Amino acid sequence: MSRHFESATGLCENRDPATEGFVFNQTMLRIKSPEVTLDFYTRIMGMTLVKKLDFEQMQFSLYFLAAIDSKDLGLWSDDPQERLVQTFGRPAMLELTHNWGTESDADFAYHNGNDEPKGFGHIGFAVPNLEVACERFEGLGVSFVKRPQDGKMNNIAFIRDPDGYWIELFTPGDLRGAFS
Repeated sequence: MSRHFESATGLCENRDPATEGFVFNQTMLRIKSPEVTLDFYTRIMGMTLVKKLDFEQMQFSLYFLAAIDSKDLGLWSDDPQERLVQTFGRPAMLELTHNWGTESDADFAYHNGNDEPKGFGHIGFAVPNLEVACERFEGLGVSFVKRPQDGKMNNIAFIRDPDGYWIELFTPGDLRGAFS
């Protein structure tokens, strides 16, 4: 029996036992302004800042955010060192990296990965109801790349964060049959 649920050229069938316990922990995005981008991810996307690390000598800060439901907040430690361990042991974190001074440069911008030359594409959020989420984002003035009714795929949407990175939105149950 295969360890993979699908087949594709290049898959390795035998997992090295040395990788047991590996956790995909984070995706890092560089940001221009922590004030603007943290507001977006905490207010608009509902994420929680679980750890902030400042590196004064190198003049940058890291912000680790997670999608944590209110019922799970009590599971996080108040002890900064224990929360550091929790932060780096959790799957699917968003790491925002701010190089100090970029917020003061009106012309500064990061490449979003979707403009030419293309590279990085997007991050994704599962939402309970895509239509309701999009109506809320619309009301909050969030920039859309694609609304659910646009194009051929009516079960996904894409919005932009303040730095221009794309965020895919979908309701998992609505994806049944969408890719067959």
